[in-house]
Amino acid sequence: MNVVTRFPPSPTGFMHIGNARTALFNWLYARANGGKFVVRIEDTDRKRHSEEAVEAIIRGLEWLGLNWDGEIVSQFARADRHREVAQQLLDEGKAYYCYCSPEELEVMREDAKTTGRPTAYDKRWRDKSPSEAPADIKPVVRIKAPLSGKTIIKDEVQGEVSVNNEQIDDFIILRSDGTPTYMLSVVVDDHDMGVTHIIRGDDHLNNAFRQQVIIDAMGWDIPVYAHTPLIHGPDGKKFSKRHGAQSVEEYKEMGYLADAMFNYLLRLGWAHGDDEIISRKQAVKWFSLSSLGKSPANFDFAKLENLNANYIKESDINSLIELTKPIFEQKGLTISDKKIAYITAGQDELKNRSKTLLQFVDEAAFYCKALPLEYEDKAAQTIKDNGDTLRAMISALESAEPLTKENAMPFFKQFAQDHADGKLGKVGMPLRAALTGKTSSVSIFEAAGILGTEDVISRINSALSQNT
Repeated sequence: MNVVTRFPPSPTGFMHIGNARTALFNWLYARANGGKFVVRIEDTDRKRHSEEAVEAIIRGLEWLGLNWDGEIVSQFARADRHREVAQQLLDEGKAYYCYCSPEELEVMREDAKTTGRPTAYDKRWRDKSPSEAPADIKPVVRIKAPLSGKTIIKDEVQGEVSVNNEQIDDFIILRSDGTPTYMLSVVVDDHDMGVTHIIRGDDHLNNAFRQQVIIDAMGWDIPVYAHTPLIHGPDGKKFSKRHGAQSVEEYKEMGYLADAMFNYLLRLGWAHGDDEIISRKQAVKWFSLSSLGKSPANFDFAKLENLNANYIKESDINSLIELTKPIFEQKGLTISDKKIAYITAGQDELKNRSKTLLQFVDEAAFYCKALPLEYEDKAAQTIKDNGDTLRAMISALESAEPLTKENAMPFFKQFAQDHADGKLGKVGMPLRAALTGKTSSVSIFEAAGILGTEDVISRINSALSQNT
């Protein structure tokens, strides 16, 4: 079997985390089996359709690295093909015109509630002749669902699931204005696109029973199903806005790496032993439907943050700088070659202190700021209170060997012995305030060695002129 999986989002809003995980699972299964991963935009709801949403979906897939095969298909553009299948079902007596008025349907719904009938529509036009049709009603087309027995879905996650056919109504496949319904369109598109495996959320499981009615009526092959439990929030309830960020792009903007999000979504309902950090190459090699979880996975922001921190720590500094350049620029900071050299020299501590790219930028920002700096209130007061120490530091620096990462700590230890009773803290606090404008930062002595004597003296002089 040539495996073909699909990702068919509706372009009515942003790309939700749940959709992203569905896309990831489908992409992985296709890649793991040498198959194809196709993308279809289910854009038949023209009132809610948004081209911006289409673009957001594409950006989300590209950011996660989920490349697709062939052109992206528009479901709306295939409406003629969907109508063609509906006509075939009519011609073969497997579907029929229904002329019920809205008022009649409402009466049926109320009657079904009262009598406990499993479906609202009572199938009254199923065997009637069109010659009995009222002249003022435009008909819909309904499929003839089986009247007895069971429909069985063999699911790779849920196991064998069945429903009594009396619970499946003769649902509409073509509306009175000739537009196909979702239920028809999705089955026709999956067949025509050669989809062999459908991996999606278990909220679509009920749809599978109705879709199989169309598949059986057309004599088409039944795809392999894998309905995965939905993602829940930390409180065990369905993941929603109240739990936090919903869209893939929000996580990108919050400073999460694509590889970290890929890894996290992978582990959100799939497992490979106790492995937590899984590369893309490993994921493709190991992925199987049998390892999909049968219980809902809870979205844990702390785990995602810790995973992202690990990916930042292991990232190449050049790629981190490229990823963060737009963030630096948003903060009004220019990344010159000299400043890149500073960040590169201080990368180990910057990485270790950062759980997101935003935090990386915050930690590295002082290397890139031009004088005069802005000073936090506490930092400004520290400079005022330690002016003599800072002036003595300038004198000592001017007569010492040029600062480097290697000799900075010995220099400041000796300075502390000479001017602060050996207490590095009394030296480090005013130095940090002067060099960064803040009261917390990376190791300030290492930072001073990276900045070098000239920049350190310039920053101290500027700090003194601004705060004394």
